[in-house]
Amino acid sequence: MAVSRTAAMALPLLLTMVISLTMVESKFDDVIQPSWANDHVIYDGDLLMLKLDNSSGSGFVSKSKYLYGKASAEIKLVPGDSAGTVTAFYMSSEGDNHNEFDFEFLGNRTGEPYLVQTNLYINGVGNREQRMDLWFDPTTDFHSYSVLWNPQQVVFLVDDTPIRVYSNQESTKGIAFPRDRPMAVYSSIWNADDWATEGGRVKTDWSHAPFVSTYREVKIDGCEWVDGVDWESEVKRCSESQWGKEGRYWWKEKEMMMLNVHQSHQLLWARSKHMIYDYCNDPARFPVQPAECAH
Repeated sequence: MAVSRTAAMALPLLLTMVISLTMVESKFDDVIQPSWANDHVIYDGDLLMLKLDNSSGSGFVSKSKYLYGKASAEIKLVPGDSAGTVTAFYMSSEGDNHNEFDFEFLGNRTGEPYLVQTNLYINGVGNREQRMDLWFDPTTDFHSYSVLWNPQQVVFLVDDTPIRVYSNQESTKGIAFPRDRPMAVYSSIWNADDWATEGGRVKTDWSHAPFVSTYREVKIDGCEWVDGVDWESEVKRCSESQWGKEGRYWWKEKEMMMLNVHQSHQLLWARSKHMIYDYCNDPARFPVQPAECAH
């Protein structure tokens, strides 16, 4: 079929418009990128979804690493029968002696409460699990899950309510504290039906697949690590000063180094009403209570 000269001239413009429409940037692009199973990482307008089916799970990772700061994600978890699945949001450094701060959301049978497991790895050693139920249904709306990390404490927060604190007792009691190793921020969904739901007794029902966790926001406000710069200089920049190239390091202000009275009350409430398991009170696993558990 013959094409007029006018139409022919319009084709490149039309093609450019089509390409532009298919390459619209997501608001997440400045912060994170898919880390595996890219075809299971789905952008839908202002939302991002991680999908799990019987072929693969999926995940994303931050484009930068950070030494201290706060990482948050607004997540709506897998609805319905999610038994056997785990959605994780966490920070981790690299190497065998890595540090890691974990939120792991353990799937459930329809009608059963979701459990959130937190854990810390310090110098490659974990086994610090705590489990809580939640005071809301995390599948019907978005809720914020955050980790605040500074030289004095690691705080896990749910909708800005602290649910766990790991304090720096390195100088006073010689207890290891995670520091001096930059961390990336990760999230993923995968099949863990060998342990996730009722100790692995309830398996994943793939007839309910795909399982989807949905993200409304991922926000990281921290001391961004610069690769290729002297390691000690970067540690000093992020550790010793309240100012850096990002501006003021608010997470290192005096009032951020410990919980205030209101936050302390929130923490006591959350743990007294919703704690399911605490490794600090498990003599079968730890006949001698871990040092960081003593107060």
